[in-house]
Amino acid sequence: MPSDKNATAPKEGSLDAPTRHPIPWQDDEFHDEEAFDKEFRRVADICHSCRRCFNLCDSFPTLFDRIDESENEEVADLTKKDIKDTVDGCTLCDMCFMTKCPYVPPHEFNVDFPHLMLRYRAIEHRKGETKFADTQLVKTDRNGELARPVAGVVNWATNKKNKTVRTLINNLGDIHPEAELPKFNTRTLKQRAQNKRKKALREIARDAPAYGKRKLAVYATCFSNYNKPEIGEAALGVLAKNGIDAEVVYPACCGMPELEQGNLDKVAENARKVAKELRPLVDDGYTIMGLVPSCSLMLKFEWPLILPDNDDVLALSRATMDFDEFLVDVSKNEGLAEGLKPVKGGVTLHLSCHSRAQNIGQKSTELLKLIPNTELTVIERCSGHGGTWGIKKENHATAIKVGKPVARKALDVHNAFVVSTCPLACDHIRTGIDDLEEGAAPATSWHPIEILAKAYGV
Repeated sequence: MPSDKNATAPKEGSLDAPTRHPIPWQDDEFHDEEAFDKEFRRVADICHSCRRCFNLCDSFPTLFDRIDESENEEVADLTKKDIKDTVDGCTLCDMCFMTKCPYVPPHEFNVDFPHLMLRYRAIEHRKGETKFADTQLVKTDRNGELARPVAGVVNWATNKKNKTVRTLINNLGDIHPEAELPKFNTRTLKQRAQNKRKKALREIARDAPAYGKRKLAVYATCFSNYNKPEIGEAALGVLAKNGIDAEVVYPACCGMPELEQGNLDKVAENARKVAKELRPLVDDGYTIMGLVPSCSLMLKFEWPLILPDNDDVLALSRATMDFDEFLVDVSKNEGLAEGLKPVKGGVTLHLSCHSRAQNIGQKSTELLKLIPNTELTVIERCSGHGGTWGIKKENHATAIKVGKPVARKALDVHNAFVVSTCPLACDHIRTGIDDLEEGAAPATSWHPIEILAKAYGV
């Protein structure tokens, strides 16, 4: 029979831009274990025959090894434990979807591995199988408010050098003793931003090219609000230097830690709350600037997939920019203020997975290249941290292994500043450097906006 010349020939891989379908998390089938098992084995068979993603994280080597070591070397042989171990190795970094897989939508194979792993965790969460300690660890707003009045005591207790108290914390939370835990501050970023004395020091430069041309609200994120407000203060200083009078907003956490555990109800609750509160600013022409890439990713991409019919969420998604994306846009359109000075000692910049997953290009690289006469080394590879994933006892060794190439590169170039777009990843990289050579890591983690602030002298 002659072939139909108008028929579309099957393609080995798609050259179309990847796209994602809304997550049907409110449908019964989404939480049906038999339906999930069938879909997992379908995707696993495709992944097993391709293997382009073998070196991204621990999920894929685990999956491929279990199939290869099975009796018939087929996905049909996978046990429930094999599937769980594969899911447990995923950090939801999105790199397989964004950079490796040729079969993502709109390809007919329709492979979205991270969201398949998310589905498994959502099933686990609905069944009440998420560990109690894990559910408490991700309550970032509650934990931040509780820790704030006694931040000094909390930081002393969680310091990994404090063997006595930290050991108790490790046992209660299933946390690895070598994992770096975030510090807390007594005053949040929102409180610092509203402080009259500090606002006076942050005088808006009226002679800057962007003065009066941008309306901006800085979404503090739970990390910058409670753990490291210095990131936000550096951002406000840089913005003021560039004539931008930014407002700090923080209705609630973006929900990324809850997403990692499959608690989609809580993520949706936070999305509705934040989007509703920020909608008046969006309607007034404000850009919403995220300080941490994971949070920007949630507002831009994950929330609209979870609540695709919510107008507030969709409007916020369109108005959101990552910190480096916004400043590079200012530099290209209005121009940045003069006054950037060289940063001595050189900078090693790590581009986190959630920066790359936004598909905006190397914006932090572009930004730091604007600093004159400053050595810049860029590392575009996973640090292995994965949010709360990398601090757990069962994952930390793997997290260090996955991030070893990043730590090795940072150690070899030995620049004065080790910087990451993700603050947690930066702490993890420093741990990895010390694992390679004890005492070799810089004493402090840095965010790109802090380096830019240092170059401006603010």
